[in-house]
Amino acid sequence: MCAKKGNASVDVAKKELLLHVEENGYQGRVVSIQHLTELQEEIKERFNQGLFDEEFYRLRLAFFDFKVPETLPDAKSIIVVAVPRPQAQATFIFEGRTMALILPPTYVAYQQTTDRVAEFLTRILKEKGYNIARTALPLKLLAVRSGLAQYGRNNISYVPGMGSFFQLVAVYSDLPCREDTWREARIMEQCNNCQACRRSCPTGAISSDRFLLHAERCIVFHNEKKGDAPFPSWIDPSWHNCLYGCLHCQRVCPEDKGFLNWIVEKEEFSAEETELLLRGKSLDHLPKATLQKLKNLDLADPDSLDNLPRNLRVFFGNKMRPIDEYQHLLLSNRHQTEAHA
Repeated sequence: MCAKKGNASVDVAKKELLLHVEENGYQGRVVSIQHLTELQEEIKERFNQGLFDEEFYRLRLAFFDFKVPETLPDAKSIIVVAVPRPQAQATFIFEGRTMALILPPTYVAYQQTTDRVAEFLTRILKEKGYNIARTALPLKLLAVRSGLAQYGRNNISYVPGMGSFFQLVAVYSDLPCREDTWREARIMEQCNNCQACRRSCPTGAISSDRFLLHAERCIVFHNEKKGDAPFPSWIDPSWHNCLYGCLHCQRVCPEDKGFLNWIVEKEEFSAEETELLLRGKSLDHLPKATLQKLKNLDLADPDSLDNLPRNLRVFFGNKMRPIDEYQHLLLSNRHQTEAHA
């Protein structure tokens, strides 16, 4: 292991790190730990201004931790990396209908990607005598402030050469950072004369009265909620377009044009499997083959299975039908089929 040395050695280590990041097909930035307070204050200020819905903040933002980790008390920098990520597709068959539903980038293998990048950074930095620790930071804001990404009008972040089809990973490091690319948040110049995302958003989450997204109106916020909580009555069923998440604004963005057909993981669920999922069967009541398909899509966990029936019912029938009533309907259909067999 190389010992930590002077400023010249530190600069070389930082340069070599970013070179390795690029050679691996990623993009990255290293910024000083001193900016940690700025990140915290910016999130706090948005909340104090009432720009975050209370429920959205509690469910999606309250987990942020801006304290230097005890495992790396002498952390001096934050490393943020963008990893290109594709879409996945889950095809369901039910009552003679076939529905191919997309899972946007980052929904599949999110934790595996985070672990892979952390292990990669650990290996590179350890050779130079440095260490890392995991973070729980607002990654999109960090990426934009670091100069790695820019905001789109839809508040999604964009990286040159990746569009919005990427996953962000950030770690703390004791690698010193004397100079960095920290800057004010910027919106892409391409957005100045473009309103495509705002016009395509059916819920009005992207508005003209402010830059920050009305996150509480975003479809993503609602179809990721745990359990069988019904969708708000103001959300038209036709607005749904993904099994989880939403791609309305990304599909019309010129910056994403080259990535729309990038679909890697594909799984098809038979009519029988789809029925089991609609009925909300637990993991231990699913066939091994079905369970494996769910694992391949990163959906084989209790939380995903908890709200999967609700999200599927949006595409296969009355989304507001209580689950017990829906199970009864499915069983009735099965008995009628068996009776005519």
